[in-house]
Amino acid sequence: MPSFNNRIRQVLILGILLLLIFVIIKELFSFLPGILGAITFYILSRRQYFIFIYKKNMKKARAAWLFILFYLVLIGIPFYLAITLISPKINAVLANPTEVMQKVQESINVIQDRVGVKLVSQESLSKSLNAVIDFLPGMLNSTAMLVTNLAIMLFLLYFMLINGRDLEKYLNRITPLKQQNINKLAAETKRVVKANALGIPLISIIQGIVATIGYLIFGVSDWGLWGFLTGVFAFFPVVGTAIVWIPLVAFTFATGETWQGLGLLLYSVIITGNVDYVARVSLLKRLGDVHPVITILGVLVGLNLFGFIGLVFGPLLISYLLVLFEIYMNEFVDPELSSDLDAIKPVTESPDEDAKKE
Repeated sequence: MPSFNNRIRQVLILGILLLLIFVIIKELFSFLPGILGAITFYILSRRQYFIFIYKKNMKKARAAWLFILFYLVLIGIPFYLAITLISPKINAVLANPTEVMQKVQESINVIQDRVGVKLVSQESLSKSLNAVIDFLPGMLNSTAMLVTNLAIMLFLLYFMLINGRDLEKYLNRITPLKQQNINKLAAETKRVVKANALGIPLISIIQGIVATIGYLIFGVSDWGLWGFLTGVFAFFPVVGTAIVWIPLVAFTFATGETWQGLGLLLYSVIITGNVDYVARVSLLKRLGDVHPVITILGVLVGLNLFGFIGLVFGPLLISYLLVLFEIYMNEFVDPELSSDLDAIKPVTESPDEDAKKE
């Protein structure tokens, strides 16, 4: 009888815990990108932070502020470029949307006349342009939420760095898995976060620089703006950089610059398009060797769930699915599967030892 009562109490407490977790996540969902961003930067900073603390004897608060300032500069660079390059164009569109719509319509009509195929009807084009113009003010208004998430991310990151050792011990203690499976989850988290949080931005920067060089060579006006946008769209799978350079190539042909258009087309297909593959093979394998299928599927899932930070945590969800299946087999079906997990470094290892290995 007491064991039955204990089971009921256990179920009730677990039910209350799950309910509270659901309510908290629901209410904080708008700020989830900031929370996940803090986790990402903590994982990337952890080892170097422990070196500063335990090897170089730096005070925790001072070391944490160094990382905060570093990330502020790192995040501020693309924001500055976006404001400098894109804001004037958006303001010009909002100031005189009718003139902009007429210019775009004229350009598309010229392209359709040269190709001899009606790519889009006048009505569809007008609706699309009106939708874009209506979307722009909302995008500018979302800046407040973006700044809020950035502030939350840096605020949480500071305290995660200060209390990182205690936090890791607490998570290790409350995770209801065997120690070797906890180690595997920790190792997989670090591997995928490192590969995507570092690899994807580096690949996008490389593609943006390569594309900018091509736009400059073949005389594309506002080549800096289009190069920046190419780097931004390189984050996204499937469409990627083509969503920028295909319209530019079409517009170049439409304006009668045939040789420039042909050169830009070949450059974009052969160089800009393939540099992504070369960079992924070299960089991602060095950083974490995440399979491209996991990255693509994860990005598609993560962007819908978490927004921009889903570029990191989407692939992590896919990886967790595979790892948790293996852990389930290990915990409940075939305990012999744990033999290959013993070589993974325990997450409870002292940060002092972690720093010494550097």
